[in-house]
Amino acid sequence: MRPVPCSSDMDFGQSNLFGYIEDLQELTIIERPVRRSLKTPEEIERLTVDEELNDIERALYLLSSGQDVQGTSVVANLPVLMRQNPAETLRRVLPKIREVLHVAGVEMQLTAAVSFLTVLQDESVSIHTYSHSFLHIILQNLEHRDAGVSNAWLETLLAVIEALPKETIRHEILNPLVSKAQISQTLQSRLVSCKIMGKLANKFEAHIVKREILPLVKSLCQDVEYEVRTCMCRQLEHIAQGIGTELTKTVVLPELVELARDEGSSVRLAAFETLVNLLDMFDSDDRRQTVLPLVKSFCEKSFKADESILVSLSFHLGKLCNGLYGIFTPEQHLRFLEFYKKLSTLGLQQENGHNDNQLQLQTLEQEKKYISVRKNCAYNFPAMIVFVDPKNFHLELYSIFFCLCHDPEVPVRYTMAISFYEVAKLLNSGVYTIQKELVTLLQDESLEVLDALVGHLPEVLELMINGGENSGSESKLLSIPDLIPALTTAEQRAATSLKWRTHEKLLQKYACLPQIISSDQIYYRFLHRMLTIILTNNVLPVQKAAARTLCVYLRYNRKQEQRHEVIQKLIEQLGQGKSYWNRLRFLDTCEFIMELFSKSFFCKYFFLPVLELTHDPVANVRIKLCYLLPKVKSALKIPTDKHLLQQLELCIRKLLCQEKDKDVLTIVKRTVLELDRMDISLDAEQLEKEKQQNEGRSANVNDKVFEKKRRDNKTSSVLVKSMTLSASGSSSGTSTGKEDKKSKLVRSQSFSTQALHPKYSNIDKCSNKSSAMGYTSSLSGMGKSCMLSFSDDSFRTRSSGNSGTHSSLTASRNSFNSADQKNNGNKESQSRKMSIKNRKSNS
Repeated sequence: MRPVPCSSDMDFGQSNLFGYIEDLQELTIIERPVRRSLKTPEEIERLTVDEELNDIERALYLLSSGQDVQGTSVVANLPVLMRQNPAETLRRVLPKIREVLHVAGVEMQLTAAVSFLTVLQDESVSIHTYSHSFLHIILQNLEHRDAGVSNAWLETLLAVIEALPKETIRHEILNPLVSKAQISQTLQSRLVSCKIMGKLANKFEAHIVKREILPLVKSLCQDVEYEVRTCMCRQLEHIAQGIGTELTKTVVLPELVELARDEGSSVRLAAFETLVNLLDMFDSDDRRQTVLPLVKSFCEKSFKADESILVSLSFHLGKLCNGLYGIFTPEQHLRFLEFYKKLSTLGLQQENGHNDNQLQLQTLEQEKKYISVRKNCAYNFPAMIVFVDPKNFHLELYSIFFCLCHDPEVPVRYTMAISFYEVAKLLNSGVYTIQKELVTLLQDESLEVLDALVGHLPEVLELMINGGENSGSESKLLSIPDLIPALTTAEQRAATSLKWRTHEKLLQKYACLPQIISSDQIYYRFLHRMLTIILTNNVLPVQKAAARTLCVYLRYNRKQEQRHEVIQKLIEQLGQGKSYWNRLRFLDTCEFIMELFSKSFFCKYFFLPVLELTHDPVANVRIKLCYLLPKVKSALKIPTDKHLLQQLELCIRKLLCQEKDKDVLTIVKRTVLELDRMDISLDAEQLEKEKQQNEGRSANVNDKVFEKKRRDNKTSSVLVKSMTLSASGSSSGTSTGKEDKKSKLVRSQSFSTQALHPKYSNIDKCSNKSSAMGYTSSLSGMGKSCMLSFSDDSFRTRSSGNSGTHSSLTASRNSFNSADQKNNGNKESQSRKMSIKNRKSNS
């Protein structure tokens, strides 16, 4: 097919036109199979089902006359039918499924195996009913000609065996198993029998296993097919756990020894792995006389004639060395250590200039095998430290540790990075010896290695600082040379990659650095970098991780100048930033501030900048602020932060009265209700100070009153005579004076109440604007307005039991009443003077 020319070069002449027609014909040929795959009207008619049929009738119809895909859908829906109508499903649908499975394809068979297992797990029917209805179908399909189908039914059967009673297992599974395991049966039948016997060994007592199962096990261990011997060998571990230590020593161990010398490499591999897994069940004599010679034979042959066992041997070597540790002679101990060292550098001889001709003949498969061996050695490195004793690490294993950390293959270095923390814990006080390798892995070119190392980076660094040689009075920084450049390089490499989760994880772990390096180093090398990430990075989780780590750095920074500079930058570049995204991150940062710092710190530096965002032009910022307001209010203490509480009330009042966005207004109303239910924390120390001040003032006033009364009492004796002579006149004057005092007192009270009305009337106007809120009455202690100091009222009602608050309120009322009394006394004296003047003028 020729390429289509550009429009500028197209020639619609007769010669070229036929060429284009040929191209179009080729395109139609390509599309023909797609058209043929569409359903014809006849096929659609056959796939159509009457909608009036119920679930059972529809299932029967599809299983009888439908296509395979419809029958498969019915089988997949079997658990649902069992839950809805188990009786009818068992009576009508299940026999039909049993009939269809005889001729069903692979897909329906696999679906049936899964559905039968789901019915068992759902417990839709009793186990007795399940075994009566489903077990025979499972057993019939175990020997399916397709290995995948057979394994699927086998997995279902093994799960069913766990739930079946012993008698059912004996009659339905164990008794038929005797004939199925015979050499005359098919290979698939004997393989299935091996796996079933491994499961049955844990269901019966040891004497039943010995009498009825172990003879079959011995027979299958000596089967003519290596696949059967391999399968049975791998089941010996489960059988040994079921029969106990004594029978394992007398029956299983001899079979393992014979299988370990089998001619089939897969059989030998299975025998070796089973032997390692059963190591704990053998006593020291068995380990010394039987297991150790076999292991030595495996190690010797692995490099010469049996490389198939090399990968498995390298994987189990750590467990093997520690399991046989007590029976090793010094020579054997050294031999196994050298064997591990040889495996750790397997395939790297070419880089060292050795065996060039031999390595040229290596195939790609061999190279993959050698990489797997070195990876397994890295996995077993902590176990080998225990084997040689951590005190001998530098002498025996450091060179291998260095090679594995610098291995050219990423999987090997990745495994070392994962196990680095375990190695550091084992070395304890000798952890300083692997500081260079920590820096090397931090600077690794692969982000996978870095991600694996960062998982336990805080713990590793803490061990480096507390357990190293340089711990103590010396500077933190001197403990790990080149640590800071390695950390900054790692962060920059993660930042420039597309793996933002690794970058986020790294920033989270960097919060440990105040415990590791000095405050100045953090300030100059890391703190400003965190701020840059918040401002420039486009990934929200990364920005939040950087914000929290920055707050941690600020928390541990004790230099006021540096603190104030960072706070100012946060407010100016984030809180007052041009981008609404930065202002949102400012609110996130404030949330971390409230989490890590004291309430007074937040109120001092960030409370008012947060409230300024109530005027933000972007609705999302105002919404996020509303969600943060309950935490903001919880940072306040009364009466210390009373002015800040008033600012908070004012901002919420403005939002209620002026907000035009419906979504924001809805969240504001919800936030107001939440704020009203909150209790404000009391500053007990401040309340006590105010209480003492009020008590001091009242005591001074009482002293003055008492002194005045004492002086009046002295002069009263002189005036007794004159008072008795004018008793009649004074009595009338006193009565009129009392009446005047009462009238003026009532008048002054009415004035004081009238003075408050204009204020409430203004707030009523505000409440009328937001009259849709049914909760405004709960916010006002007076029942007048929408937002009249809701926090003060809630504080007053909830804290009435507090003696400090009550005393301060009482003192304020007393001072108010004393002022009223003085005003009333002045008015009474003025009225008396006026009455005297009137009398004189009348006279």
